[in-house]
Amino acid sequence: MSEPKRLHPIVIVLTIGKRLKDTIFSFIALFFIWNKGGKLLLFGAIAIAMVVIVLTSILSWLRYTYRLEQNELRIEFGVFVRKKRYIPLERIQSLDISEGILQRLCGMVKVKIETAGGSGTDEAEAVLAAISKEEARYIQEYVAAAKKPVVQEVESVQEIPSHTVYRITPAQLILLSLTSGGVGVVISAVLAFFSQLDDLIPYERVFRGVEQWAVSNLIIIVLLVFGGFLVAWVIALIGTMLKYANFNVTKTEHDLVISQGLLEKRQITIPLTRIQAIRINENIVRQWLGYGSVLVESAGGSASNQEGSKVLLLPLVKIDTIKDILGPHLTDYQLSSSFNPVPKRAMLRYVFRSWIFIVPVVAAAIFFLKAWGLLSLIVLAWFTFWGILKYKDAGWKLENQQLNLRYRKLVRSTVFIKKNKIQSLEMKESYFQKRKELGSLEAFVKVGFGGAGGTVIDMDQNDVKQVYSWFSREANKRD
Repeated sequence: MSEPKRLHPIVIVLTIGKRLKDTIFSFIALFFIWNKGGKLLLFGAIAIAMVVIVLTSILSWLRYTYRLEQNELRIEFGVFVRKKRYIPLERIQSLDISEGILQRLCGMVKVKIETAGGSGTDEAEAVLAAISKEEARYIQEYVAAAKKPVVQEVESVQEIPSHTVYRITPAQLILLSLTSGGVGVVISAVLAFFSQLDDLIPYERVFRGVEQWAVSNLIIIVLLVFGGFLVAWVIALIGTMLKYANFNVTKTEHDLVISQGLLEKRQITIPLTRIQAIRINENIVRQWLGYGSVLVESAGGSASNQEGSKVLLLPLVKIDTIKDILGPHLTDYQLSSSFNPVPKRAMLRYVFRSWIFIVPVVAAAIFFLKAWGLLSLIVLAWFTFWGILKYKDAGWKLENQQLNLRYRKLVRSTVFIKKNKIQSLEMKESYFQKRKELGSLEAFVKVGFGGAGGTVIDMDQNDVKQVYSWFSREANKRD
């Protein structure tokens, strides 16, 4: 593929849509703010802007070419300033293949290319927004061949053998949707949308006009709010089912390949050598039901593409089956379920930390609201329960060349990290911890443009030193 190729013309439509989305709020603001000079002038300015967007989108498509040559992916782009980007194939860590609605209508796919270290920007190293499926497959095979010790001719590359690791069932998909936190995302998106219109909509005048009606129709308002949350929950439910439908994980010789989606199909490739840690997340509902999700923390991704570095491997699975599912395929990891707990003397510290912000609020509520303020004690009881739960969930374990950590924030996280993947290990002892002979342990691994890992607070001081000694330079020499 030494001849430069262009993307499919549907990219023009995609580029126009993206640029309109980026400028739509500016157009709306101009429409409401422009009170002088006449609407005709305003519409003329918007029309000129639309023409510029369309023309530059066409030109950017015409000027964007790509080709594979001399073990490099070579991309040239730029409307007014011609830019060239040459990506050595051995630096390519993952190919994220997806099919949006427009791509599917044209039989095309989108290929997002992530590299080791990335480009240092918020974007992926390269994005081929619309190419044929055959072209995407050709690039995959070319990259796979280029990474082998002896590069083969692409035409002679055989289809890589693979076998299924996991396939989501309809029952799991429904349970995944019912126990996800997607409703919060939907509500946040709606609120964010209206916050963008804060300067355009006279909220104060609107609410002043309905104030009297609201007082006399409180029940209706409560029902409307409940209905709004119900609609948001249904939207989140449908969105989750569409996103994770047909979720399938296969393993090739060197990679894990994840495919998912109904309306928008995606395929993510994770090189086994780039896996930095395995994480199991359990929210409170899934934990009680015995379910969780498994993520792979990988040394790929870009600053804006967190999914490239923290990839959902098993969206929903019985906790006691994880070892049977992944054990035969990720043989380097010991997916143990037993942990050494933090000492009993640490429990009060977990409870006190949960009280730091809520106790002043409860005290103020009781002081100002008198008898009604006593209801805030229910909130205090919940935070106390949450502190005890965090204490019970905290734990650690060493298994040969692997460190296992378990802790809870909003969800319970269990992290399995190989010793040679740990970038740094920190021991922390505050004055109050030292008095109780306690300490905290924090392990970091390199993931994308940030860090990941795990933290266990208030471990026994001797246990912290044991882990640190295991990881220390002297211990490495002994190994």
